[in-house]
Amino acid sequence: METTNTFAGVPAPLREAIVARGFEKLTSVQEAVLSSEGTGRNLRISSQTGSGKTLALGIRLANDLISTDDASTVARGAEGPRVLLITPTRELAVQVADELRWLFAKIKGVAVEVVTGGSDISRERRALNKSPAVLVGTPGRLLDHMKSRRLNCSSFRQVVLDEADQMLDMGFRDELEAILDFLPKDRCSHLVSATFPAAVKRLADRFQENPLHVEGTRLGVANADIQHVAHRIRPRELNAAIINVLLHARGERVLVFVRRRVDATELAERLSANGLSAAPFSGELNQTQRTRTLNAFKNGEQDILIATDVAARGIDVPEIDTVIHADVPADVENYTHRSGRTGRAGRKGRSVLMVPAHSQGRVRRIFSSAGVEAQWQPVPSPAQIEKRYTKTFRRDLHAILADSSLVSKKQTSYAKFLLEQPEQRDPLEILAALLQMAEPKPALQGYSIAEVSEGSGHSRDSRGSRNPRNSGPRKKGSFGAVQSFEINWGTAKGATASRILSHLCRRGNVSSSVVGAIRLGPAFSTFEISKDSSDGFEKAASRPDGRDPNLNIRRSQGNSKPDYARRPKPHRGKRHDSYGGRAAAAGAGSRG
Repeated sequence: METTNTFAGVPAPLREAIVARGFEKLTSVQEAVLSSEGTGRNLRISSQTGSGKTLALGIRLANDLISTDDASTVARGAEGPRVLLITPTRELAVQVADELRWLFAKIKGVAVEVVTGGSDISRERRALNKSPAVLVGTPGRLLDHMKSRRLNCSSFRQVVLDEADQMLDMGFRDELEAILDFLPKDRCSHLVSATFPAAVKRLADRFQENPLHVEGTRLGVANADIQHVAHRIRPRELNAAIINVLLHARGERVLVFVRRRVDATELAERLSANGLSAAPFSGELNQTQRTRTLNAFKNGEQDILIATDVAARGIDVPEIDTVIHADVPADVENYTHRSGRTGRAGRKGRSVLMVPAHSQGRVRRIFSSAGVEAQWQPVPSPAQIEKRYTKTFRRDLHAILADSSLVSKKQTSYAKFLLEQPEQRDPLEILAALLQMAEPKPALQGYSIAEVSEGSGHSRDSRGSRNPRNSGPRKKGSFGAVQSFEINWGTAKGATASRILSHLCRRGNVSSSVVGAIRLGPAFSTFEISKDSSDGFEKAASRPDGRDPNLNIRRSQGNSKPDYARRPKPHRGKRHDSYGGRAAAAGAGSRG
């Protein structure tokens, strides 16, 4: 009865679905949409990720889908789609559609279809011919169907722009303007955006008339269910710090944010080289790869995802335990949007920010604007990582002891056999031996990272770690003796300095700190490896490589030169890649 009263304002068929889904109460944005003031109005919702805005929109849209004759079961006439939701990415479109499908499941005749770029357009046309009540899509593909007259827009009664700020950031302004020209004038128009800069306000004013402003979560204010942690680091120890945090979070689902596509790829490869399975998620992947990667992350097959801000707009996974910011967010909205990927649906979460010493002031301002009381902590040490492993193991052991059904008869029989041996071993010795065998040890012990004191500046950053695998790029003139190598990969086959650097680190099992100048040629490229690391690199790089079997690495032979059309400048740019390598060549700074 109490649950029924909690959802008293929700239409009956939706209320049944919400209760069955396990919801106990509405969020603030859902309550605001249900208020009497919101009935029949155009809604302009400012809401952060994880606030329940999709469910709120579903509740608002349902009134135009349910027949007044029998509000519990029947959908209104299907002369064409009645509801249109526009999202910036395919992944977000699919997830919005999935949520609306279970929400509208008790309304007979309501079908939800998705049309997005990268999908089978013939299948979409067949689906549109069936006049689904609800259509979710991305701007480009929706406009294609509108222009071809495959999509009848005259029947739309409710239209939603979701993640409006990100659609503009991704360059969809022209498509959105064109879509608005196809839509009927007598529609209800709803707009959702985490932020409202001037460009979004102009679009909103063109899209809506007399909107009701609904503030689901105040802009820039972080979720109270999230623990915020900041680690002061030296830039050259970023990789090592991320590895330690991931080892300490063993068994958790972790989303790591980076700015650029190339950063996602390179960081994933560096983590994999250190025994941590991580997948990149960015615009460099084709649609099939993106879908496969995201599904693996959702299903728990992949625990660590490295994503760009743009690509992550399509990630809606409630069970993310930890978010790691590998670089400092652009602003408070960027920080709260990233952090909002965890601590969702009433779950607790953790947001971990890597803070170079020179960025401490900026980060404190972000925390202050977001109303966050962050915990400034040292990066987890190898001892803390091992202690966490032991604690997790003992917790699991006690869970098994508390439930005898988790122990097989075979194991019980062998335990009895051990205790009945004629040697009369002390049961304590047997138990200790079994614990020694069973207790897991991290495949990687973690790195020793010196604590950076508050207020440290660039001078402390430059000291760095003496561990070559933790070290960042060396300044020109301090690299020391080098050995030259060549690889049969040049610009004619898509080689860039950044791609070669990633390949060398993975193939040769080295840190980017030991890689010197990279010179690109049409068919071959040359590069330098620190003399101290060259033998180990050569041994590792000479092994067969299943990923790139046709790429061969060898020491440069005397004065012989690869097939260069011209000799480019050495790859020693002024700017260093914060992920341990030097600044990438052309194209490396593209958006995700």
